[in-house]
Amino acid sequence: MNEPSEQVDQLAYQVVGAAIEVHRVLGAGFLESVYAKAIAVELLLRGVAFEIEHPISLRYKGQPVGDARLDLLVGGLRIVELKAVERIIPIHHAQVINYLRATELQLGLLINFNVSKLTDGIERVVLTSH
Repeated sequence: MNEPSEQVDQLAYQVVGAAIEVHRVLGAGFLESVYAKAIAVELLLRGVAFEIEHPISLRYKGQPVGDARLDLLVGGLRIVELKAVERIIPIHHAQVINYLRATELQLGLLINFNVSKLTDGIERVVLTSH
């Protein structure tokens, strides 16, 4: 699926702005669920379309094998995975890559709120073709 890149970039900008505001107000140290609710409030205040815990169907060789839930699906085009961990590790990246594959989207954001400066906790994840 090819997303309109300008729209995807604008969604990323809006999500990052919302996340920075949430982190500015709450700081680090809360559970992921608190940040998820707070970013939902901030996105609503900004008029950004999103879905919380968007369900996706997982398939293996064309057969359904399970379900997963995205933390946020913004504008139907951008996956946002939220964390509140000491540090991002490779399995967090793998999770976003797998969500991108399952949804056939190309770009995601991985946001870790457990940092002193939020811009240090934001990573762009791109699904590249093999």
